Amino acid sequence: HAMSMLADGERTTLYITAEESLEQLALRAQRLGAESPQLMVLADTNVFAACEQIEKLQPLVVVVDSIQAMVHPDLSSSPGSVSQIRECTAVLVRVAKEQGIPLFLVGHVTKEGIIAGPKVLEHMVDTVLYMEGDAHYALRIIRATKNRFGPAGEVGVFKMTEGGLECVSEPSEYLLSELNEPVAGNVIAAVVEGKRPLLLEVQALVAPTYFGTPRRVVTGADYNRVSVIIAVLERRAHVRLGDKDVYVNVAGGMRVAEPAMDLPIALAIASSRYDRPLPRDIAVFGEVGLGGEVRSVASPEQRFHEMMKLGFKLCVGPKYRDTSWKSRGGGRIKYLAVQNVHEAIKAVLQVNPATFERQMRVEQYSDAGAEALNFES
Repeated sequence: HAMSMLADGERTTLYITAEESLEQLALRAQRLGAESPQLMVLADTNVFAACEQIEKLQPLVVVVDSIQAMVHPDLSSSPGSVSQIRECTAVLVRVAKEQGIPLFLVGHVTKEGIIAGPKVLEHMVDTVLYMEGDAHYALRIIRATKNRFGPAGEVGVFKMTEGGLECVSEPSEYLLSELNEPVAGNVIAAVVEGKRPLLLEVQALVAPTYFGTPRRVVTGADYNRVSVIIAVLERRAHVRLGDKDVYVNVAGGMRVAEPAMDLPIALAIASSRYDRPLPRDIAVFGEVGLGGEVRSVASPEQRFHEMMKLGFKLCVGPKYRDTSWKSRGGGRIKYLAVQNVHEAIKAVLQVNPATFERQMRVEQYSDAGAEALNFES
């Protein structure tokens, strides 16, 4: 679809398919409405035949799908082998740079999510782009893990539609579009992907365990990091979770591993544990250390402005020496700086964990005593 949109009246675009037939591509082009007389298609696995067409057509852009299926005829190894991938890439990159033509190589990924083939493949190209996303959600993230033309880590946010990928210009609004009434365990987190600030919803559910070992289920966040946060809540903030199952989810199919997710996850777990919902106009960010302290993270100004743009009234985060950016909110949004997780729970949830847990134990003992009296009588 993108190839047909790039084609103009004078120059063509070239799509080289080594996996599909022309008939299969024609069906997909009809479905996406991507038919264009300036979109040239070559169905061939021979790398020299592909280079010949590139030099002949001088297209605006070339896409090879996929590099693992291309074949160098001078090599006896099978397609997809290390030597085939390395040599085919070298030939295509050399021709593209000599002709000054942008070249996109589509590659397979392994089950671990890394590029299939030799590691040298990543060093031979200028940019490496990964497409991320849950198959059950429409959201897709294109992330640059290597970029010789700009900063690495930049992301593009898209949604999958019947007509192909469509750009999401305001991803925070898209991710928060289904927010309803405040629910205990739901917290809005302010993260930064590349240089783009995003507001998304972190959900947590704390429930009594019915097994010997409590369950920890995490979706969209780092499992080990969540385990550390649970331990910090137990040890430093006196939040009793040893006999509770804890479920954590990042809504919308997003996968985020940024340290700024620590405090939102901690508050979401505490919110569910104490059944205290956060107001919908509060957003949170901050890293949590093993001592329970809330540490500063990069790009606080970007997060703050994203919250202000979407109408949030309170931002909860770590303390910063430079606070000049806070005054730019014009009084529309306040910033609450917290030193540790315990302080954040008391300030945001209006509950003292130590007092709450002590009261819960007293109530349990009282209930147990009442049951014993009823049994004796």
